[in-house]
Amino acid sequence: MTVGRDGIYGLQRTFDMRWSCFKKPLSFAAHVWAAIGAALFAFSACAPAHAEDTLRVLAWPGYADETTVKAFEARYHAKVEVTVVDSDEALHAQLNPGTASTGPFDVLAANTAEIERYTREQVLAPLDLAALPNTQHQLPRFRALSSIDGLTSGTRAYGIPFTYSSMGLIYDRKQIPVAPRSMNALWDPRYQGKVLTFDSAQHNYSFTALALGYHDPFDLDAAQMRTVTHRLIALRRNLLTYYTVPEDAASLFVEHKVALMFGNYGNQQVELLRRAGADVGYVIPDEGALAWLDCWAMTRASKHPQLALEWIDFMIGPDVARRFTQREGLANTVFASTDADASARLYWIRPVEDGAQREALWNRIVSGDRPETFR
Repeated sequence: MTVGRDGIYGLQRTFDMRWSCFKKPLSFAAHVWAAIGAALFAFSACAPAHAEDTLRVLAWPGYADETTVKAFEARYHAKVEVTVVDSDEALHAQLNPGTASTGPFDVLAANTAEIERYTREQVLAPLDLAALPNTQHQLPRFRALSSIDGLTSGTRAYGIPFTYSSMGLIYDRKQIPVAPRSMNALWDPRYQGKVLTFDSAQHNYSFTALALGYHDPFDLDAAQMRTVTHRLIALRRNLLTYYTVPEDAASLFVEHKVALMFGNYGNQQVELLRRAGADVGYVIPDEGALAWLDCWAMTRASKHPQLALEWIDFMIGPDVARRFTQREGLANTVFASTDADASARLYWIRPVEDGAQREALWNRIVSGDRPETFR
């Protein structure tokens, strides 16, 4: 930033006139310090509104890449700190004051089930839709917030749709030339040691419930919970390992010649694998698949609510949306998707019957507890 002719010098003249009103004349040094102070005042008066602000963002892999962050920082003259999470459980831990690794976040990305949960728990702040003009560029079904479960409470909106995907099966075409028809293929003994699944209690319980034919994969009774638990224990025989972020899943898939994977990140993983040279297919099983809609939201603890709204509006703008899809392979909420998800049988994730119970059981499954220890 530069200061023009009327900046430092004009303010210096003003200070000289004010100081001349005193009976004792000012020293030369005093005039110099007065001019310096005036100059500093001029700089601060001209500084951008967000010059001292740091926006703290909680997001999933690929949502806030370096290029996007730098573009936002340049436009709004602010700093952005991004913390990446790899599961709903990790997201919750970051928002929990007792376990968070850092201070309060201003804005976060979460699926509709988590948005509903955090709205209920008073974590999120209602959004001023008038401050989000880029919502007018979104597809009509994503502008109708009241028609999307979990995004509104009363007349207020708490989340703005950003991206979505199904959670189908990713398979190696060389090892599985015909696309699998069911999630039950994950348990096929032919693929022992060649299966990957996502390390998350909620989604594993839900997709296994679908594979078992249960009507509502998000609301299991006690008997169904036991059956699903033992089914997930049996899946361990086929697993190479569990993955968290999409990049790790792609590396494991290629390096270990994985045959089949539960695609928690959906098309984002397919894009990564194809760029890595893998010959993979992606399919929605006959019983249907889980699907998520991730949204941007602002926390009640935000220290910079105006900047948080500017971030949300920036992220749903057409240019960012287009680049996001090109980079990550995921659909956006501005341009119509051409993939098969639109006509597939999808179960959009919702809050589950007892997330804590699922997580406790899942931790035991992953730890290798023996089947007979589960009731």
